[in-house]
Amino acid sequence: MKILVINGPNINMLGIREKHLYGNNTYDDLVNMIKKWGSDNSVDVECYQSNSEGDIVTTIQNAYNKIDGIVINAAAYTHTSVAILDALKAVNIRTVEVHLTDIYTRDEFRKHSYVSLYAEKVIVGKGFDGYIEALDYLKNSSLA
Repeated sequence: MKILVINGPNINMLGIREKHLYGNNTYDDLVNMIKKWGSDNSVDVECYQSNSEGDIVTTIQNAYNKIDGIVINAAAYTHTSVAILDALKAVNIRTVEVHLTDIYTRDEFRKHSYVSLYAEKVIVGKGFDGYIEALDYLKNSSLA
C-alpha cells in the first residue's frame, strides 16, 4: 500500500506560527511521526508540502495510478481551492482530509471546505494525531 500525505501552505511553519493554535512541534516532527507510522505498519508513505496551489494540484495529478490513498491538509486552500477539489475528483483516489485545529469552531470563512466535498472522511482538531487516525483509516479500510 502507498499513501501520499499532502500539506498545504504554512504547514512548513509549524513550531513557529501561532503556537497557541498549532503547538511547538515542527513540520519535521510531523514528517518523522508519519514516516515512523509507515515503517511500523509496512506502508509506503510519501510526504509532500507546498505553499503553491498549482504544485499541490500537479502532485495530486501525478498520484494517478500510483497511490492507494491520500491524506490531505490543504490548509488555507481548503477554503478557497476548487482546483484542488477538481484534481482529487479527477484522480479518484481515496482521500481523508485532516486539519490540526477544529476548523468548524474558528473563523466563519474556515467552516467551508472544498476538499470535504470529495474526501470520504474528515478529521479535525486532533493535532498530529489526526494524521495517524487518517493513515489508520486508509490502511484498515483497504483491508476490509
